Amino acid sequence: MANQQHLNVLRSGAVTWIEWRNKNSQIEIDLSAANLLGENLRGANLQGVNLNKVNLAHALLVRTNFSHANLSNAIFYQAKLIEANLSQANLSIANLSGAILTQANLSFGNFIGADFSGANLENTIINDANLIGTDFQNANLKNADLAAAQLIRSNLSFANLMAVNLITANLSEANLYEAELMTAQLYQANLHKANLTKAHLGNAFLSKANLTEANLTEADLSWANLKGANLAGANLHGATIRGANFQGANLKGTILENNLELLTPKKCN
Repeated sequence: MANQQHLNVLRSGAVTWIEWRNKNSQIEIDLSAANLLGENLRGANLQGVNLNKVNLAHALLVRTNFSHANLSNAIFYQAKLIEANLSQANLSIANLSGAILTQANLSFGNFIGADFSGANLENTIINDANLIGTDFQNANLKNADLAAAQLIRSNLSFANLMAVNLITANLSEANLYEAELMTAQLYQANLHKANLTKAHLGNAFLSKANLTEANLTEADLSWANLKGANLAGANLHGATIRGANFQGANLKGTILENNLELLTPKKCN
């Protein structure tokens, strides 16, 4: 439970909180399970604070510093986290559905099992984050930086991933059903057994990506760059591949059916 003194100081205002933290820099602050529903904590310094199970639904958290904080099981439902700092924070199993996180920093954070469904993460930095089993259904991740992120078994169905950076990200067994991935950067990304059914990958950069046993049924790969990609055992049944570059790709056991004639001999090396 939250330390009542710490909670009272926080609610006294930003100036009081800053002064108290500066004077008590060695104290381990405990705000766990506190009810901060709808609170205005804009720009507050909550770095390294214990906020386990805190309720920050609908809270105003613009440019708030949560770096290194424990936010596991926290509730951020429809909270405004614009430009917030969540780097290296623990948000495992946190509820961020409907939250606004535009231009926030989530790099190197732990978000295992977190719920970002319907959240706005446009231009957010999430590189090297642990996002295993995270729910991004219907989320907006346009122009987000997810380089080297762990997205194993994550749900990205219907998500907006246009122009997203997923270079070397691990998306094995992820659900990308009808996801918007046009112009996405997926160089050397791991999409082993990923579900890309009806995904839109027009002009996506998938060079040297691992798409072994991936489901690309009815996916749009128009003008996508798959040079040197591994598509062994992938299912491209009904996929649109006109203009796609398969030069040097591994197509062993790939299901292409009637699309085979669209691949020139040069692209089948």
